[in-house]
Amino acid sequence: MTDVAKDRPNMKDTQEKLPVCFGELETVFPKGADGLRTPQAGCLACRHKTECLRAAMKSPCGLKAHEEFVDRAYDAGMLSFMQRWSRKKDLQRKGGKKR
Repeated sequence: MTDVAKDRPNMKDTQEKLPVCFGELETVFPKGADGLRTPQAGCLACRHKTECLRAAMKSPCGLKAHEEFVDRAYDAGMLSFMQRWSRKKDLQRKGGKKR
């Protein structure tokens, strides 16, 4: 076993120690009253915040959040129609959606 493998905890050990809210987008990265998503203050102190937010953004709800970001950029004039269409199509493919 290499030194790197010794330093990494087993996946089972890591999963047992994760908080209940791990990877839940609406808990760790909810939409505020202004329509923008912001992390919770309690989550910023958590040692799992980076992995948790990544897991939340890879979930189906996270893909919807990415679509919100694309729509907001289009509404602000930062994306053309074709860029918006292309990015949304890519997100739908990642999510396995068929329209």
